[in-house]
Amino acid sequence: MPLVRIDLVRGRSPEEVRRLADTVQEVMLDVFAAPPGDRYQVIHQHEVGEIIAEDTGLGIERTDGVTIIQVTQQGRGREQKEALYAALAKRLDEEGLVRPTDLIVSLVRNEQEDWSFGHGRAQFLTGEL
Repeated sequence: MPLVRIDLVRGRSPEEVRRLADTVQEVMLDVFAAPPGDRYQVIHQHEVGEIIAEDTGLGIERTDGVTIIQVTQQGRGREQKEALYAALAKRLDEEGLVRPTDLIVSLVRNEQEDWSFGHGRAQFLTGEL
């Protein structure tokens, strides 16, 4: 169950934000094989100038449409990760939500012991999940 954080510049309609979140979730299901019903997303909108994203020497020109997606996940290999990057760029662009040059994706790995879904228990470790 990936935990997804989406950071974007304020100014989109609530419908656009929801479509962005829904599209990201579809990619999590299709590419990362996230179990249905496991949707954990945090969306944070920033004022213009509060996301500073340079091009790392790649010659990428970003706009105020810059969007950063950080996915905390377990057990995905290189092929799935590369497929995720490509699918997010393609689908968000096709939906007219994020230009590929404005998309930054970062994956963070964690382990089962790093999760508690409530009640102060580590459900993966207790056998509840």
